Amino acid sequence: MTNPVPQLRLNSGATIPQLGFGVFLVSPEETQRVVEDALEVGYRHIDTATGYNNETEVGAAIRASGIPREEIFLTTKLRNDHHKAGEAAGAFDRSLRMLGVDYVDLYLIHWPMPANDRYVETWRTFGTFAADGRARSIGVSNFLVPHLERLLAETGTIPAVNQVELHPIFQQRELRRFQMEHGIRTEAWGPLGQGKYDLFGLPAIQDAAKAHDVQPAQVVLRWHLQTGTIVIPKSTSRERMTQNLDVFGFELDADEMAAIDALDENRRVGGDPNEVN
Repeated sequence: MTNPVPQLRLNSGATIPQLGFGVFLVSPEETQRVVEDALEVGYRHIDTATGYNNETEVGAAIRASGIPREEIFLTTKLRNDHHKAGEAAGAFDRSLRMLGVDYVDLYLIHWPMPANDRYVETWRTFGTFAADGRARSIGVSNFLVPHLERLLAETGTIPAVNQVELHPIFQQRELRRFQMEHGIRTEAWGPLGQGKYDLFGLPAIQDAAKAHDVQPAQVVLRWHLQTGTIVIPKSTSRERMTQNLDVFGFELDADEMAAIDALDENRRVGGDPNEVN
C-alpha cells in the first residue's frame, strides 16, 4: 500500500514526511513500544530530542521494526546546556550513539537560549554536521524572527526547518510568513494544543468534524496539513495514532479553513523563546 503522507522538499534537497510522530513526554519505559506501534501503523517520521531522555529507546524501536533505516525520517535536537561549539559537537556524537545510527535526517537547536547568546556559534557548528553528512538537514526549534534574522545575517546558512508551537489558538502568522519568504519549513509541535485549550469543543472544529464524519483531532491535523505545515502529533494509544494518520480521505473547504483561521488568539501553551534560558 502506498503511504499517503505527502513528502515536502526541504532547502537541503532532502524530503520530509509532512505528518510525523513525536515522543515528547513519552517515558523511556514506554518509548520503544510506542514508537514500534507508530511505525507499524504507518508513520515514517519520528521526532525525538536529547532532552526527552528517550533517544536510546527510539533507536531500539527503529531497529526492532525491521524497516530499512533510509525509509524512516529521524529528527533529534540539541539539549539547551550544550550550546558551546565543542559541547554541541560532543552532544551530537552522543545522540548518534544513543540512537544507534550513523546519521540523523534532521538535527535541531532545541531553543535559542538568547540570554546565553551562543545560538549563532552553535549554528555554525551545525553546519559541520551537515557538511560531513551525519545530519542530512539542519534546523532550529522555537526560534523567533529576530533569532532567524541573526542566523541568516551572520552565517548565511538558512535552516531547513523551524519547529515551533503552532495550533489553531496560536497560529504564528508573522513567523510563518517570514519562513515562507526564506525557504524555511514550518513544523508544528503541540499541534492539538496539548489539551490546554478545549480546541475540540470549538464550533468551527465541531462543525467540520460533523460535516466530514471524522474526529475533531483529525480536523485540526487536516487544517495544519492544508496550511503547508509539517505536523508531529503524539499519542501513546495505538488507536489514536491510527486515527491521527487517517486524515487523507477528506479535505476542508475554504469556509472551514477560514473558520479555523479565525480562532487565532496568539496565545501560547509553552514557554516564550525569549524567556527560556
